Amino acid sequence: MDAQDFADTSQLKPSVVLTGTAKEGSAAPPIGLVDIGTSESAYLFRVALPGVCKDQCKVKCEIQRDGRVHIEGVITGGVLKDSSTVYLMKVQELCPPGPFTISFNLPGPVDPRLSSPAFRPDGILEVVVMKNRTPPLAATFPPP
Repeated sequence: MDAQDFADTSQLKPSVVLTGTAKEGSAAPPIGLVDIGTSESAYLFRVALPGVCKDQCKVKCEIQRDGRVHIEGVITGGVLKDSSTVYLMKVQELCPPGPFTISFNLPGPVDPRLSSPAFRPDGILEVVVMKNRTPPLAATFPPP
């Protein structure tokens, strides 16, 4: 990798803001790691959400036209599925229970109506969103 490749790679790294339990989970598998891919017509992003279960958590993902992505949810913990028993965690290496937010920018504008989200069983939120294609205005002068 030469200096130019390194410079190009460092410019692609998104600025990611974590709050709540996403920020506190330092010893755990990291929550909020983001991969962003691009094609000619769309962006793909993947966000690591370990400890977030599709069935037990409401994850909300908002995508704005300017490419801003905001993900929020709540990590539940301490209660086993199908049980009313609550456990006090003596060892806490996973993200602690509580609300979290993850925000980042895609490289360019998008059409949020044309997105395809999927929450994978391995705790990865994967979304494909189409780039915003504003057709260029063609003008001929003088008009025909």
